[in-house]
Amino acid sequence: MNFLIEGFDYLIYFLRPAVFGLAAVTAVVCAGDYLVRTKRINPFSPIARFMRQKVDPLMAPIERSVVRAGGLPSSAPLWSLAAVVLGGIVGLSLLSFLRDQFASLALAGQGGPRGMVTLALAWGFGFLRLALIVRVLSSWIRVSAYSKWIRWSFTVTEPMLAPLRRILPPLGMIDVSPIVAYLGIGLLQWAVFGLI
Repeated sequence: MNFLIEGFDYLIYFLRPAVFGLAAVTAVVCAGDYLVRTKRINPFSPIARFMRQKVDPLMAPIERSVVRAGGLPSSAPLWSLAAVVLGGIVGLSLLSFLRDQFASLALAGQGGPRGMVTLALAWGFGFLRLALIVRVLSSWIRVSAYSKWIRWSFTVTEPMLAPLRRILPPLGMIDVSPIVAYLGIGLLQWAVFGLI
């Protein structure tokens, strides 16, 4: 298990500068493409020709998505840069999360059955919190509860939230039951871990 954790450490160590370098190169390329698209650089210059021949075909899918969403084609480079930066952050965060979970598993394995039960409970409480967060975020961006990506969070959280909604009145248009449920999960976790 330690070999796997060290592997994650090395991978994260080498990917961080690579992601930063990719983001820096993408920023320079996107800035150049943006300047060409907004005609701040002569459209007949070698830079503009290079951007139209090499970079624009790579940004075509993003440009189509931006235009379909009602945006301007000249903002495609900015969205491309945002996608690279956010993708790098999410990817590195996911690798760090996996590394931490393997480290927790190794530590729980050393604690015997009690350590494994504690880890399983911690993962269960973490899953409930994640389901609540996904449900709240999906309501903010108006994703359907029947979407295949979101449905699981409604299935998991509805048994907690339905009784709370009957007890707690909404504050205007704000449903406070997810906040109370989140705090309740924290209190329950504290009580359960206090007993173990």
